[in-house]
Parts: sequence; structure tokens; C-alpha cells
Amino acid sequence: MTAQDQIKETVTANDVVLFMKGTKTMPQCGFSSRVAGVLNFMGVEYSDVNVLADDAIRQGIKDYSDWPTIPQLYVKGEFVGGCDIITEMTLSGELDTLFSENGVTFDQEAADKIREANA
Repeated sequence: MTAQDQIKETVTANDVVLFMKGTKTMPQCGFSSRVAGVLNFMGVEYSDVNVLADDAIRQGIKDYSDWPTIPQLYVKGEFVGGCDIITEMTLSGELDTLFSENGVTFDQEAADKIREANA
């Protein structure tokens, strides 16, 4: 199975996937830590893929999305964005809407707390 096939299978088999440096319990870069922290705090169930464990996946995900940086968040098979986009979407409430529209369970109160803390 090629890296592209593996990536496609991962993003279609899981409602929410974060390609990141490290894991959701032990991120290995600040940007990955920020996105994982948001998802963890909001109680989102998601699959994490550590790109540091496989160079083919690390490069492959950049080619797959045509996006040059990691982390990368996918919801229902669609690329959402990287750290800056996820941060903006979290603060604007767009991430809540995206999750709601796609049937992804999250803690609304936690999402509101993030916005209150960053107002």
C-alpha cells in the first residue's frame, strides 16, 4: 500500500484525523500541541497520526492536501487546515459549526471557554 493509499484510507475511515508531529498525548512541536490541545479540551474523539514515525507519510500528507505544513486536520475526509486556520476557526466558532454539521461530538461549554479565555 502506498503512502497516498494509506492516507486516503485513514482520512475516510475516521471522522476526525490529525496528522501531527508526535501523538495527541505527547505532541512534539508547538503547532501540533496547540491543535491537539484544542481537540482534547473540546472532548473531540479523533485519530492521531504521528508523521515523525514515517517519512513517507510525513511527505505524503503534504502532497495529499497540497498544504506544506504539519499539523493537518481532516473532518469527514475533508482537509480543514493547519494550526493557524484551526485556531481562527476555534475562536470564531466556525469549528463548532463544522463539527455540528458533520455529526462530530464535542463539548460546547469547553469551546465557549476557549473563546472566553481568548477574548
